[in-house]
Amino acid sequence: MTSLPVNHQMPSQAMSLFVTGTDTEIGKTFVSSALLRGFAREGLRAAAMKPIAAGAFELNGELHNEDADQLDAASNVLLPPEMRTPYLLKEPAAPHIAAALENVAFDIDRIVACHRQALTHADVVVVEGVGGFRVPLTATQDTADLAVALNLPVVLVVGMRLGCINHALLTADSIAARGLTLAGWVANRIDPDMTFPDENIASIREHLAREHHAPLLGIVPHMSPASPELAAERLDIEQLLQTLRHSQR
Repeated sequence: MTSLPVNHQMPSQAMSLFVTGTDTEIGKTFVSSALLRGFAREGLRAAAMKPIAAGAFELNGELHNEDADQLDAASNVLLPPEMRTPYLLKEPAAPHIAAALENVAFDIDRIVACHRQALTHADVVVVEGVGGFRVPLTATQDTADLAVALNLPVVLVVGMRLGCINHALLTADSIAARGLTLAGWVANRIDPDMTFPDENIASIREHLAREHHAPLLGIVPHMSPASPELAAERLDIEQLLQTLRHSQR
């Protein structure tokens, strides 16, 4: 793992993607970490952004967030903390609620500027959203607006549990309605006791392929403890890279 100086310049064609999920607590950070590991295995310098993180703790005099720390651990290029997470909030609550408690006003333009800087540090930048695709940030903006402002291909993490088909299809429709490309989706087996998981995956796969031309990038089994390294082996990183490179043309 390397920490690059701020003035380190990378090729202008750095790739990036936005990771969203069907809900909160469905493994976005875990899958994002697996993607970072997979990109690193392909010889790419991979960095992560968690633009908004709610739920911080103090360690050695500095504020940390568990998700942001996990992303750093999976990256082989570390961004400066203020670039990786422009908004780090203490309260573990919905972003707009935590922000109100701390008198913080989210500025999407600031996040976009940080992302632009991040692209000069790495070959690929994984941007993890917060919660689901339509989590409010302000009275008038949500995380979908952030994804649109970044204008990135989206990878959808589907937490495999009861109700996931509906959540997956609604989220995919919402992504398309914002004019964004659904680069693919990942089935994350968060509930090891889920009945008919294969049938649920097959149904989502059929719908998303037909309606959004979005491929299944991998099925991540339930892991205890969670291992981004092993999860990366379950993802089709090459296919995703082809999509990301095509989106740059």
